[in-house]
Amino acid sequence: MSEFDQENLELGQTNINAENNSKIQQDNVGKMPGYSFWAEQISVGNNNAQESEFAKATDSNHSMIPWENDSNARSKSPKKSGKKFVKFVLKALSFGILASISFMGSQEIYYHINPSAEPIRVESEEQGKDVLNEILNIDPPSGKEQKIATTTVGTIKSTSKTVISDVVENTMPSIVSISSVSSEPYTWYGQEYNDDMESSGSGFIIGNKENELLIATNNHVVEGASQITVTFIDGTEAEAVIKGTDSIADLAVISVDTTGLSKDTLGAVKVATLNDSNEVKVGEMAIAIGNALGYGQSVTVGYISAKDRTVEVSNGITSNTMVLLQTDAAINPGNSGGALLNINGEVIGINSVKYASSEVEGMGYAIPISRALPIINELMNRVIIAEEDQGYLGIAGSDVTADVAASYQMPMGVCVAEISVGAAADKAGILKGDIITAINGVEITSIVQLREKVTSFKIGTEVEITFMRSNAGVYTEKSAKVVLEANPDLNNIQEEQK
Repeated sequence: MSEFDQENLELGQTNINAENNSKIQQDNVGKMPGYSFWAEQISVGNNNAQESEFAKATDSNHSMIPWENDSNARSKSPKKSGKKFVKFVLKALSFGILASISFMGSQEIYYHINPSAEPIRVESEEQGKDVLNEILNIDPPSGKEQKIATTTVGTIKSTSKTVISDVVENTMPSIVSISSVSSEPYTWYGQEYNDDMESSGSGFIIGNKENELLIATNNHVVEGASQITVTFIDGTEAEAVIKGTDSIADLAVISVDTTGLSKDTLGAVKVATLNDSNEVKVGEMAIAIGNALGYGQSVTVGYISAKDRTVEVSNGITSNTMVLLQTDAAINPGNSGGALLNINGEVIGINSVKYASSEVEGMGYAIPISRALPIINELMNRVIIAEEDQGYLGIAGSDVTADVAASYQMPMGVCVAEISVGAAADKAGILKGDIITAINGVEITSIVQLREKVTSFKIGTEVEITFMRSNAGVYTEKSAKVVLEANPDLNNIQEEQK
């Protein structure tokens, strides 16, 4: 066979193989998976021209691997592929050797420049222990094997209680609910009747002495009450009587006879802890506890919004100005007389007033305990005195309110308008126009407050009256000792009744 015929035979065989491969490729097209990364890059077909173009593109860009059955790949010589493989291995070995030499050389140069950074080499176990002790700054053991202390795993006991719940739990035994019944007279077809009115409020225990529990509350909670009932922390109810009241300061102290209480109840209650409200800061947390709406004790939480707020308080008949703490803790009907506490459970105020308006939210007020305490101490020590045994001063007067005092540059108090000749005030040297400001050091701001204070003493009691006297428009403070006498008008009424 000639060389020309041999070449034509090889070429024909090649064409036959190509046709067979083309048929195999066509048969496999229907068997290829529906999703393929390569399918997104090229279209698979049996067109030799397209395959050739794809092979050229991928071979020139070296970014994509051509198909394994590409005609160019089949035409490459195995010898050439083997040579390329050997060259590739030799290049890889050369690169690895050069990289190792470069790394070791740079490391030696670095340690030569920084000797302290060179790693410590140990040749024995004992040398390794010495090196470790030196690194950890541990003295070598003396005869005994040294152990490194370990931390033991402990358990943490969690609780669902909060700071507020702890305060409430510790303070609640000193808080009481108060319900009162008062008679409201009314006329029906010319006949007079009395209608019993029930109201609710709160209070807190401030003293336990001589068979009586003393409870502080607001005056408007017990004012005019014919019956007062106190409910303690354990649900026990007891009757209470008014010890003393101050309508202007809106404060009252009531008393419960402890002889009628069980040991369990006496063991369950406790006296409240008071704090200095002058030290309270705006922004501190405040906790209000009280008998809201008469449903029983409830707790509300807020903050001190402001101090020394001047608020005009009215009972529908008269009004007076009070200096109060402002809080956004909810204060509702029935909270009156209850305690306003700090985060330590100490009483800093007596809940008294809520600003009621559809335009206002979260403006409640409490009497600062530091301003209330002198009055409360005086009310606590009052003795219940029969009307015929109550002291009498013998004056008539009018209130000098904050507005009047500011307008006319006068001190606040009670201006003496009339003096009964020969009465206790006349004998003590008090004059018409004097402004009474205190009795025994307790501030007086209204004629009602002055009357309540005087009648809390028995006939013949000596009290100290503090007043301001004007001299050419300049007021000077003075004081006088006054011995209270019997009320002659009351004696005349009693004589007429006889």
